[in-house]
Formats: sequence, C-alpha cells, structure tokens
Amino acid sequence: MAADIGEPTLTVDELAARAGVTVRTVRFYSTKGLLPPPVIGPRRVGHYSQEHLARLALIEELQQQGMTLAGIERYLQQLPDGLSAQDLAIHRAVVASWAPDAAEEMGGAELERRAGRSLGPEDLDRLAAMGVLREAAGADAYRVDLGLLRLGVQLLDVPMAHETILAARNVMVKHTRAAAHELSVLFRDEVAEHESVEAVRDLSAHMQPLVVQALLTTFQRSLNGEVREWLNNS
Repeated sequence: MAADIGEPTLTVDELAARAGVTVRTVRFYSTKGLLPPPVIGPRRVGHYSQEHLARLALIEELQQQGMTLAGIERYLQQLPDGLSAQDLAIHRAVVASWAPDAAEEMGGAELERRAGRSLGPEDLDRLAAMGVLREAAGADAYRVDLGLLRLGVQLLDVPMAHETILAARNVMVKHTRAAAHELSVLFRDEVAEHESVEAVRDLSAHMQPLVVQALLTTFQRSLNGEVREWLNNS
C-alpha cells in the first residue's frame, strides 16, 4: 500500500497528548530510533504527522505486551518502509489481539490521561454506548476496556452519526462472532483425535495472530473494493 504521509502538524506536546504518553517518553523513543525525526519548521519547532502517532501507538502496544526495547526495535526494523498510518494501525490491531481481554478501573483524570484528551459528558456517553467503559462504584470511577479505549477515542472525532457508529459496531460483532464460531468448529475438528484441552489451547495460541492478520487483511481489501465500486458508480 502506498504511504499516506500526511501533513506534519502536531507539536511534540500535541503528539504526546494524543498518544496518552509524556513528552519525555516521545523524546526517549526518538533517541532510541524507534520514532522517525520530526519535520523541522519555522523557529526550529518539530512537527509530527499521523504516522508518528500511529507508530507511537504501536510501540506502546508492543511494550504493554511485555516486549523489551530491543525486541521492539527488531520488530520495527522488520516492517516495510513507507507504511502509512493506516498500515501501522493494522499492525497494532494484530498485536493487540495477542493480549487477553483487559479491563481496569480508574478515575476520570486517569481516564483522560490514557485517552490523551479531555472528555466531556457527551464523550463519556458515546464511549459507554460503544462498550469502551461503564461507570464503576464510587464517584468519578469507570471500568475501562483498555483494548477498545484508543479506538473509541478515535471514533469520537469521526464525522459520523452516533447511531451509524453503533450500527456499524453491531454489524462487526455479529459477523466476527459468526466467523469465530465457524473457525472454532474447524479447529475442534482438527484436534478432535487428540481429545486434549491442551491441544486445543496450543493450536489457538499459534493460530490466533495468523487468523487475526488474515481477517484484517481480507476485510481491508474487501472494504477498499466496496469503496472503489461505490465511487465508480456515483
């Protein structure tokens, strides 16, 4: 896929806020060569693009999976040159799929720090409707699905009706559950002769990243095809 470099408009403070990390973390990753250098503009101010933001999100996801800095560096070196922010987001989605479901209770201030932005009442309502969070016991406390938080925050800025986003989520849940069920049947048939729970777990552990990558790639290509057909017919 061709790179979508995007206009480098984010300052280091804005990049850190959007990514939910500190400026010190951004500079640390940069000195380690994990982030490409910014574009230097007037007054020697560095500006970052959406690719920087997506790469930073991928680095954070890899670190959350327990990967060392040396391992992260090797992982990033193996990626093709010129990946767009969309490509990097897909890589991050695959990495995130390796992790078990994770929910954490936190206060409003910590939630905003993780989100990288302030969240008003309407934002919180939308995140709750998308299943990203729910109110927990106590004032200003939330139970947050960390695997969905970054995606949910990004959807807050999508110029699309809230009802459409929820309908799209329902479509995704419906069809991914159907695909997961059919794949699990195939896997059970594959290990049926072993009659071993461990055999099923081992196969699932090996296949899950591959299946998720295949699903993401297939879906991306199918969606691109649908968009092209729609534009050609409009």
